[in-house]
Amino acid sequence: MSLNQLKRARTLALPSREAMLHRDPSVQRFWDKNRDLLSNAWKEWEEGEQDRLFSLDSSLLDKHLRSAVMQAWEDPTKEQAVLDLWQEVAPNVFQCQFFDPERLADLRTYLEAVWDAQIPLRPPYGIVLNRRGAMLDRRSEGYLGAPDFQAFYRELLDTYMRPIARLLFPEVMGYDTQTFGFSIHYQPNTDASIRPHTDASAVTLNINLNLPGEEFTGSAVDFFDPYSGQAKGLTFKPGTAMIHRGNVAHAAQPITSGERTNFVLWLYGDHGRLPPQGTQRTAINAHERWTVPAAVQDDYAPF
Repeated sequence: MSLNQLKRARTLALPSREAMLHRDPSVQRFWDKNRDLLSNAWKEWEEGEQDRLFSLDSSLLDKHLRSAVMQAWEDPTKEQAVLDLWQEVAPNVFQCQFFDPERLADLRTYLEAVWDAQIPLRPPYGIVLNRRGAMLDRRSEGYLGAPDFQAFYRELLDTYMRPIARLLFPEVMGYDTQTFGFSIHYQPNTDASIRPHTDASAVTLNINLNLPGEEFTGSAVDFFDPYSGQAKGLTFKPGTAMIHRGNVAHAAQPITSGERTNFVLWLYGDHGRLPPQGTQRTAINAHERWTVPAAVQDDYAPF
């Protein structure tokens, strides 16, 4: 690999906000043309930063969650300890401390270095187009391709999210073989809210990355009860996560002060398959739940 890949990537002119919002064909051509260059640039960038940045690993996670999950992987019959950490805060919406608040500074330092790397990143179409909005999964063009980050991202999905999703929503098993992810950033002078919607996922995990003391107002997430239609607004504390099925309608209220940064991770079936509406929960053997699917990763991305 030529050692000027990073320098070349930094000279690329990112497509305009308007072109990306309208998904102009030139945008897809830009990412397709530069895919290998960007991948190599992220490898080169990471090699140059390895002595300065923390290496991402599971020590960033809440110790109680990490311990319970590791115990369940060793002995799935002990998975109740994982379930006990998740509190149902709205119908079919569960919340838990996911990242250790005292370690979020390490993760955020890494991510701030990513945003400062000057390597083009594709923001999530139609959601947020500013600093800190990026695609995380290799299925997406312009994704955050740093190898260390990608290994960490896979651990979050395979070791933590998928078995937890199966534990809380057993009916999604079989519709959780494929992955998708993006980061999203709210601040009052940009895209400050998201209208009511459902996700093109079987399960969504939304993890807050705000540091302790990094306060914001507004930006609650409204979850709509499918029977009453009433909304319940829930807020994030640093490092907490909410998990819910993708068909649960939700919306982000406007942020009125401060900033909020989150990872949003999705699971769905091969080529985007989702559980049919009304799929009933079925009993799953614990040993089946704590497995990684053998399915080959496909190239389908919802957006």
